[in-house]
Amino acid sequence: QVQLVESGGGLVQAGGSLRLSCAASALTFSTYAMAWFRQAPGKEREFVAAIRQSGGDTNYTDSVKGRFTISRDNAKNTLYLQMSSLKPEDTAVYVCAAGSTLPIVVAGFGRYWGQGTRVTVSS
Repeated sequence: QVQLVESGGGLVQAGGSLRLSCAASALTFSTYAMAWFRQAPGKEREFVAAIRQSGGDTNYTDSVKGRFTISRDNAKNTLYLQMSSLKPEDTAVYVCAAGSTLPIVVAGFGRYWGQGTRVTVSS
């Protein structure tokens, strides 16, 4: 049974940093493009960042460019999201997703999804 398990969320002050992880199991991790999405209270889920299977190509939503960095370690079956200069508007549940291609996972049609980890940024 494929599982994606996120961790690393928490409460942080504005301007602070957090590193999220997404550990994959029962999945040939290196063959999947991966992405992070987030859903804030009362809002729709939105795309945050994505990375191709090899890690050589990344994609970010404009609001996080220059502040967030997505990366992956295929040997550890783990996806990361390094978040810095956090703002209150980054408060959300962050979810990782796996898809067969970068465009598919960016569009929100990933085959596998995690349960999420909550990030709260205080002002």
